[in-house]
Amino acid sequence: MNPKSFNLASSFCRCCLTLYIREEAIARSTSHVSPAHYVVKIKSFSLLAEKAVEVKYESAAFEAGGYKWKLVLYPNGNESKNVKDHISLYLAMADTNSLNFGWEVYAVFRLFLLDQNQDNYLVVQDAKERRFNGLKLEWGFDQFISHKAFNEASNGYLVEDTCVFGAEVFVKERNIGKGECLSMEKFTYSSKYVWKVENFSKLDTRYEESQVFGAGNHKWKIVLYPRGNGCGDGDHLSLYLALGDSTVDGIKVYAEYTLRILDQLGAKHKSLQDWFQSPNLTWGWTRFISFSELNKPGTGFLVNDVCVVEAEVTVLGTSEPL
Repeated sequence: MNPKSFNLASSFCRCCLTLYIREEAIARSTSHVSPAHYVVKIKSFSLLAEKAVEVKYESAAFEAGGYKWKLVLYPNGNESKNVKDHISLYLAMADTNSLNFGWEVYAVFRLFLLDQNQDNYLVVQDAKERRFNGLKLEWGFDQFISHKAFNEASNGYLVEDTCVFGAEVFVKERNIGKGECLSMEKFTYSSKYVWKVENFSKLDTRYEESQVFGAGNHKWKIVLYPRGNGCGDGDHLSLYLALGDSTVDGIKVYAEYTLRILDQLGAKHKSLQDWFQSPNLTWGWTRFISFSELNKPGTGFLVNDVCVVEAEVTVLGTSEPL
């Protein structure tokens, strides 16, 4: 390495001698302090370099800052970056499948190489904080160290064909993004449920709920206000379709539905159709049918004080958080 190519500055402390060499925002130093998070010892390095001419070596995963990492080593340089006569060394995130959609991790890291003669470490650090995400899992140094410097016996990096690399990672900031995945149903089918409401005129509760029924892998129920609700209070029957599954937090359901009060004497049912789009858990009509129409003789909506309500539901798609 030609010292004329760099700006040099040195500083001393009781525990280590530090020599900073800056080239394109990369800091190189020496330290007696061992890597805080992980060490990789390689025996018979020359055999690895011989066998891995175009191959990289990846370490096992290790934890730092609440995340999993690994070291990625190219003994003969990263060919995809056209690196020659150097060792390439990178820090990469591992086991990211469990992270939420849109995740980002900002980290400062240092990579190490042991000088076995002096019992201290060459430390290479990017002066910038780096952002790791799903599109950029790896940061590091294409030219971590030249083969000439690495193989120079007086440097102590390769002794008896053995070397030691290491890493420290300090997570500065994390951003766990949010997202959702909408799955539309390729094949849809309608599910019907009929609810027979007896003793209709004697209902004394604010509202009545049907039993839970299934449609499109979801649970549903009909909610009926016999005396009306909202703007229909006092003069209309109010009728709604509701998700009946208490575990639907974060799930959005898109469905086509029809609610009917059946004409028990003929076929002139009272039907209204709409789209169901959660996260609102209840959809329907506050003014589904007026009391005058409901009780009108001959309509068949109330027979022997029985009202028959039908729901027809077709689930078109479901959106779940990532």
